Amino acid sequence: MVNIKQLQDIANLLRRDSIESTTSAGSGHPTSCLSAAEIMSSLFFHQMSYDTKNPENPDNDEFILSKGHAAPILYAALKRAGCIKDDLNKLRKLSSNLEGHPVPHINNWIKIASGSLGQGLSVGIGFVLAAKLQNRKFKTYVLLGDSEVSEGSIYEALQLAPKYNLNNLIAILDANRLGQTGPTLLQHNVKEYKSRFSSFGWNTLIIDGHNIKQILNALNKSEKAKKPTIIIAKTYKGHGVSFLENKEGWHGRALSKEEMLKAFNEIQNPKMPAVKIKKPKKINYTIKKSKLKLINYDIGDNITTRESYGKTLSSLALSDSSILALDAEVSNSTHSEEVKKKTPEQFIETYIAEQDMIGISLGLSKKGFKPYASTFSSFLSRAHDQLRMSAISNANFTICGSHSGVSIGEDGSSQMGLEDIAIFRDLPNSIVLYPSDAPSTQSLLLQTEKLKGIKYIRTTRPKTKVIYKNNEKFPLADFKILKKSNKDKAVLIGAGITLHEALKAYDILKAKGISIRVIDLYSIAPLDIKTLKQAAMETKAIITVE
Repeated sequence: MVNIKQLQDIANLLRRDSIESTTSAGSGHPTSCLSAAEIMSSLFFHQMSYDTKNPENPDNDEFILSKGHAAPILYAALKRAGCIKDDLNKLRKLSSNLEGHPVPHINNWIKIASGSLGQGLSVGIGFVLAAKLQNRKFKTYVLLGDSEVSEGSIYEALQLAPKYNLNNLIAILDANRLGQTGPTLLQHNVKEYKSRFSSFGWNTLIIDGHNIKQILNALNKSEKAKKPTIIIAKTYKGHGVSFLENKEGWHGRALSKEEMLKAFNEIQNPKMPAVKIKKPKKINYTIKKSKLKLINYDIGDNITTRESYGKTLSSLALSDSSILALDAEVSNSTHSEEVKKKTPEQFIETYIAEQDMIGISLGLSKKGFKPYASTFSSFLSRAHDQLRMSAISNANFTICGSHSGVSIGEDGSSQMGLEDIAIFRDLPNSIVLYPSDAPSTQSLLLQTEKLKGIKYIRTTRPKTKVIYKNNEKFPLADFKILKKSNKDKAVLIGAGITLHEALKAYDILKAKGISIRVIDLYSIAPLDIKTLKQAAMETKAIITVE
């Protein structure tokens, strides 16, 4: 086991690595790394248990760098621990894995993208919920910056963690006083931080973040706590270098080579101590699976697609214990409550906190679960950044946006989700599905379990008639032609509830002797552009009903 002197030596090596790599890159955030050096040394080389040869070991302790601009010191810690072999001095180079902010392609040691501030704590909740569901003992450490705790998403996470007694979640606040343009909101008022975090029900500790003995003592206390812990570490930005420490104007500024050499005169350059990282204790966990029972519907029945979503999701959950339903306190409307009724252990209430819900879904998906998160589609726009970062993180989960479009009528314009299709189509490799009746909802939802990436299913509040047989197939990047003739004047394209309006229009026009083609565009992304072009060439116009 390394001693305090050795941990201080490692902290100084991490400082030098961070300065050298950012100077080589000509950009980066070295001063944000220097404030966290003792914290990183204590975590990676003393406290955490992880298999340096296997980043996918499900029992590894997890670390999330929520203040993602301090990426150079994370890369340095991983390199010094023997986890990665990347050249630190190729930081931010096009040919390097070491991006300016963490992304999950560095030998899988980094599971989620960070740097859009305020999101790491929610993902940490997802990790720890996964640990509890799998009866694993691993702990999740989240390093927060003091600027980012102004983000509202942080407080969504602060509220929820104590609700679920997530004692395996340890947040560390690097309170280094300075943000990008000047002092942070509370600067070094650590008592006020303590007051705020304690009020949410967290175990809250104040330490000198450059005193390794105090860091280790706080980490040991957190391991024995019965609720989530946040360690408020009073630090100084640029610590260890006199012309940087606690000085404004250095955020996001790399040192010149001359400045680097000047800094190195103040930072010791010891030999890297021989370190033996603690390996985690293996826990056996098995996903429980059983035969999937599908629901049969009769043509002509009136049923909402949101109701079919809930029933299908409940059937999935019954057949596979890795299926989880999350909801932002509208489960009786989205119908995800069907899961809560039959398999309550597979239902997670996130309350009215959509940003937190998406972050938690990302965390759960990275630990082997298949999350299905649902809320009203109009409220998903506030979680767009979480969705964007999830896409960058190669997330694998499904979102259901209920009560979509103008069809909710009486609730008014503030409740009409009109941007959701565009938001989800904009995400890299996303899948956007818009079923029109109960069987198509069931078929498309079943497919999402096997599809990778972010999947979005759009459902509506009003009832719609069942128009498809139960065994109808709905392949991706395809559509259904429901009405067609050789005399079609136009193509009328609908999806979801608008398909039913298109069918009404067809009947009206047919009575007037006008033939049109009707398409159900249930797969909005990916889109069968080639066949749609063909339809356009066969008629005089394409009309989309949105």
